[in-house]
Amino acid sequence: MLTPKRNPSLDLLSDAIMPFGDHLEELRKRLIYSLVGLLPLLVVSVALSRRLLGFVIEPVEQALLNADLNAQLIQTSPVETFMTALKLAVVVTILVGSPWVLFQGWLFIAPGLYNNERRFVYVLLPLSAALTTLAVVFLYKVLLPVVLAFFISFGMSIEGQPQPTIPMPEGVVLPEVPMLEGDPEDIEPGRMWYNSARKEMRMSIPSEIAGEVEILSTPMTQASGILQQYRVTEYTSLFLSLALAFSLGFQTPVVVLLLGWTGIINPRDLLKFRRHVGLTCLVAGAFLTPADPLSMLLLAVPLYVLFEFGVVLHTLLPAERVSRGFGKKSPTRNSGEGPDAGDE
Repeated sequence: MLTPKRNPSLDLLSDAIMPFGDHLEELRKRLIYSLVGLLPLLVVSVALSRRLLGFVIEPVEQALLNADLNAQLIQTSPVETFMTALKLAVVVTILVGSPWVLFQGWLFIAPGLYNNERRFVYVLLPLSAALTTLAVVFLYKVLLPVVLAFFISFGMSIEGQPQPTIPMPEGVVLPEVPMLEGDPEDIEPGRMWYNSARKEMRMSIPSEIAGEVEILSTPMTQASGILQQYRVTEYTSLFLSLALAFSLGFQTPVVVLLLGWTGIINPRDLLKFRRHVGLTCLVAGAFLTPADPLSMLLLAVPLYVLFEFGVVLHTLLPAERVSRGFGKKSPTRNSGEGPDAGDE
């Protein structure tokens, strides 16, 4: 009796298929590696949390100083600043450690992809990381100073009730306080001055350490209807929410490439609807920002520019070119590319 010959390619295929239980075990291993890799970053971020918080609040401090206001932020509970710094450390850990997490995810899914499919990931991951970095830099250097200046000036424009003036009583002499651009050197206890750089009234008192003085201060603000003193938690939450919104919005070229590569849309055809795309960017800017006209435009304009950039990328990197590899000719039937070729 003749026994049928087995196809060697079927044996190789059966060896390449991983059982479902092994898939779960591999996924569990990659998750553990991801968490273990994030722990050192978390420890470092917590240790540097004070500097990170100072870096985040620097734009609002500078904006307040530019408006001739005191630059101190306030906390309304004993744990507010500590919890805000801890939250910021966790967010920074996730952002900095995201390449490591993505690398572990790549190690999990890469064995199931063909060579031509992996090339798309090699393009998208670096592009997404670069756009995320660009979004945070644009937010910190461009958008925040402009938006904060707008909101602060708007608050200063609201005037309170005018205060009446009265004639000076006889024999009363108003004290004269020196105005300095900083704190004086070798100050004696009991002296008072106005620090114009910090917008504070400051006074020196005897310190518990012999021969030294301690400086107390109180913030000074303009006599308007709105006292602008911002909470640490609220400002940091605003910063993180804007950073997330900009990071998502700046992924527009990645979305355009994916939609073009999958054939869902042809980005070049979208150029016929530039006005509709511009309107969509304005709507996105209104939802992803505090909704003031200035910040909406500051996000909508980069989004539209990134859309045009995505169209250019799709023209330069069509799916066929990425699939066969850069610098290679179009594959033939026996060139070893595609699903029939397997992985190298």
